[in-house]
Parts: sequence; C-alpha cells; structure tokens
Amino acid sequence: MFDIEAEIKKLPAKPGVYIMKNKEDEIIYVGKAISLKKRVTQYFRKTNKTQRIINMVSLIDHFEYIVCDNEAEALILECNLIKENRPKFNVLLKDDKTYPYIRIGMKEEYPSIYITRRIVNDGAKYFGPYANPGAAREMLNFIKEKFQIRQCRNFKSKDRACLNYHIKKCLAPCMKYVSREEYMVQINQIIMLLEGKTNKIMKELEAEMNEASKKLEYEKAALIRDRMQSIERISAKQKVSNISENNIDVIGIYKNELSVCVEIFYVRGSKMIDREHYFFDELKDMEKAEILSGFIKQFYMNKLEFPNKIMLQEEIEDKDVLEQWLGQKAGRKVEIKTPQKGEKLRFVEMAEKNAQITLENKSKDKFEILNELKEVLNLEVLPHKIETFDISNISGTNIVAGMCVAQDGIIKRNMNRRFKIKNVYGQDDPKCTEEVVTRRIKHSIENPKGGFGTLPNLILADGGITQIKAIKKALKKYNLEKQIPVYGMVKDDKHSTRALIDENRKEFKISENLFFFITNLQNEVHNTAIEYHRKLREKQMTKSELDEIEGIGDSKRNALLNNFKTIENIKNASVEELTKIKGIDKKLAEKIKQALN
Repeated sequence: MFDIEAEIKKLPAKPGVYIMKNKEDEIIYVGKAISLKKRVTQYFRKTNKTQRIINMVSLIDHFEYIVCDNEAEALILECNLIKENRPKFNVLLKDDKTYPYIRIGMKEEYPSIYITRRIVNDGAKYFGPYANPGAAREMLNFIKEKFQIRQCRNFKSKDRACLNYHIKKCLAPCMKYVSREEYMVQINQIIMLLEGKTNKIMKELEAEMNEASKKLEYEKAALIRDRMQSIERISAKQKVSNISENNIDVIGIYKNELSVCVEIFYVRGSKMIDREHYFFDELKDMEKAEILSGFIKQFYMNKLEFPNKIMLQEEIEDKDVLEQWLGQKAGRKVEIKTPQKGEKLRFVEMAEKNAQITLENKSKDKFEILNELKEVLNLEVLPHKIETFDISNISGTNIVAGMCVAQDGIIKRNMNRRFKIKNVYGQDDPKCTEEVVTRRIKHSIENPKGGFGTLPNLILADGGITQIKAIKKALKKYNLEKQIPVYGMVKDDKHSTRALIDENRKEFKISENLFFFITNLQNEVHNTAIEYHRKLREKQMTKSELDEIEGIGDSKRNALLNNFKTIENIKNASVEELTKIKGIDKKLAEKIKQALN
C-alpha cells in the first residue's frame, strides 16, 4: 500500500516532474518543481488551498516523480506528459488541430493555398490557428478574389485553361502561362499580408503598378490598383495601436464565479491583426498567474511561429524557464514581460478588459439567473449544478423516473438520466422519488468520476412538500441533507410552473427570466420521464403480442415490424403478405393471424 507521508519524506530536493494518480492509476495532475520535496509536500499540508486543489488532493491515491537535471528540462517533460495524458486538473487547451490554419505549400512548383486543420512538417507555411473558422474563410476568400493564384488542389498540366483564368482569377500555371518567379511574387505578397506587413506589400504593389503603367500595361496596372485599395480596406479593419513593438502577443485574463477567459491580441507591424479567446470553466478558483503559466505551456507547445515578446498582466513564477523553453523552440530570444506603465501597460489592460467583456457577454444571462436563484433561495454557494427529478407511470405500471441536469445555467441533455423503479410496487411517487435520489447519490459517492459526476449544489423536485421530504429523506442517508438544498417546482391548475416552494410551504417570488429557466427545467425532466415510460410501454406491448407467439424470435419479430411498422398493420395483413417475410411460412403466418386477432 502506498503511504503518502512516508513517500513524501523520500522526495529529493531536486528539480523534476511529479505525477499525481488516483485509485484507478489514472494521471490527474502533472507539475514541475525546482524542489520536488518542497513542492509536493505543500499539497498535503494544511495551508490555504483553493477548492480545486482540495478536490484534487482528495482524489490522490499515489504519486510518482522523475528527477531532472534542471528546471528547463523539467518543463519540457511536464509539457510532453500533459500533452500525452491530458490530466483533468491541468490547464488544458483544445488540440490546435481542431482549429483551422491557412496553408501555403512552399515546396510546390506553384504553391497552393487552402484551409487545413492538420499541421504536417512538410515545408509548408501555416498561418493561424484561427479561433473563428469564419475569419479563416474570409481571409482565404479575400486572397482568392484579389490575387491570381491557382485554386485547384490537385495541380496538373491541362489541355486548356479553366474558367478562373478567363475571369482573371488565376494566371493558369497549369498551361505554363506564368513563370514560377512571377507566380511567387504574389505568394510572397500573400505571406506578408498574413503576417500583417501591409506597408511592405503596398510599396511593392505601388512599384509594380508604376512599372506596368510605364510599359502601357494599363489593364495590369488597374488590377494592381484595385488590389492595393482592397488591402487598404482590410488593413483599416485592423486596430492601429500606438505600441512601438512590431511582433508581440498580448495576453489578458479575467475570472468570475462561472469561468475564466484568456484573451490574446496578435500585434504585428504595430497593428493588432487578430485576436482569440479561450474559456476554462474548471479553473475559476485557480490563481491568475498559475493559469497564465499553464496556458503559455499549452498554447505555444505546437506553435510554428513565435512572437518576440509575450506581454502579461501578472508576474508568473516560472518566467525565466518559460523564456528559455520558448527561445529553444523559436530559435531566438523570446521575452515575457509584465509592463508597469505607459502604452504597453495600457495595451495589456485593454486585453484584460476585452477578456472581461467577452466572458461577461458569454455568461451574463447564466450568471444572472444563477445569482438570482442564489439570492432568492438564500443559498450559501452559487448553484453551478442543479438536478431535477420526475416520476412517470400510468396506474402504477412501468414506473420510471427522469433526471435532468443544468450545469452553469445550461441544460445538459447528455447528462440526463433515466431510472426503472426497482423497490416500490404500486403508485407511490414520494417513495419512488426517494429510491431514485438514493440511487443517484450513491453513484457519486461510490464513483465520483462516473457517469453521474459530482454531487449537485441544488435539487429541484417536480412537485411540492411530499417530493421535497422524500428527497431530503434520501439525502439524510448520506448525511447530505444540510449540504444540498432542496426546493419544489409547483404548478398551477393549468399544469404550468407557478413558483418555487420549500418544505415549510413558503413560496418564493422569481423574475420572468428565472421563471422561464425553471419552466424549461421542469419541461425537460418531465419529457425525459415520459419518453422513457412510453418507450417501455411500447416495448412491452410489442413483446406481449409478438414474442409470445411460438416460432417468433427476435429476428422474425424485427423483420415483421420493419416491414409493417406497427402491430395493427400486421393484424390487417393477409397470410400471403406475411409469408413474404423471410422465415415465415404459411403455417406460421396463419398462427400469427390467429394469435393477433
């Protein structure tokens, strides 16, 4: 058996990587340390820890470690282990391969340009990733419209030029109407455009236009002029900043009770050419500096191009080793700066402000609803996870229950669950509710990482006092009656949600938005239970009428239903029609007719 306290004493005071694992031997966290002994010991001491760390430590069954020669080596190993195992408590970005890039095939005789989500070490140039796929498509369409590049993916010589050549959208390299040198002039201009070097493009284009005019090539000059005007317009959309740096990434971060938003500004040639943002709901109680450190490791791990500087609003603990790591990847110096004054500070503050606006816009409605629910019901914590339960039956037959989950204000249908009642006989909704909630709580107690996930912050019963008491009775079995509040969703005479109610019959006034949210919850759980009940009832009806006929097995039953759709159609079918089904002869067909009628 792994003795954590004993193993902590054996830890060396050397740089390295530590790997936290749970009972199932799954990696749940990977970290690096200058001193393994000092860092790992901190997790298991009674210091001020965030709820996230408390949750993580509660799951640690054992740990491993790897000693490294220095912190830089530990950082590289940490990044590789996180990428390979994606531990749930580390800062994790979606794989960059899920985001689009603009690819330019530099090793092709006449390079093609297209959007891809897959980066390959093939000598091509990749620009991105674009967090918004629409922005990548818009840029590619602009390039195709304003530059005469080939648009066919599979390039080969042809007998005649395609339509794009005749409408002046391609120079027809397939027909050798243009030399590679001429074609590459356009490609290099496109690269400058994607890098944000619009001033340099404009100078080159102006020289080309003047040269064409001198040669009396007025059509070519007009084409270049139109291209320049288009580039000026797209350049005007980019935010011009007063910042003196030419190649920087500015990272801002903002947190609220629901989530974290990290916003990145890309500044090239003193202009902000693009921006991206990322959301991390699970990191809301983590320190900003720690989030930024983890984010930088994840974000730049697979990057092909790097800025000269990364500007942050927070000082990070491992700045020096991150600079060393980034420099090795970039092949040149990459600095991480935390500006304290002037235009650079204002730019970092602007990134932070945009992160705040982005996050607030995303979570405004959800946060307001959850916050109102917290205030109205006088809850101790924000109800991030709400669960509702409903029972469905007809005259005490096929009794089932539905469970619906709202996570951070959004109904998560993939988390809906259905139950068959096992221990209650006859129509007794409160006892059925008690059984279902008991089983649901047991799942999370015994397997926190299972399909039911963590325990809810709030339970809403589809009903009044009796349902509330039944749920509280179930919670009491696990000493959770004070930890998880329970309220009822009561309806009016028209079966519409009227109010929230507690076990003392006290009703709570709610706003129209909260009323709408609760009604949706109630409808969702009701539909989940009803649909499951209907499915079981239909299955039972089908089974009782077909499966009890001697000679009818699963395959023949399914063949009959697939062909005739309903039992009624099978009843009305003639013997001759039934014998057309594979495996059913005249004798069996007559038996089916007799049994059903």
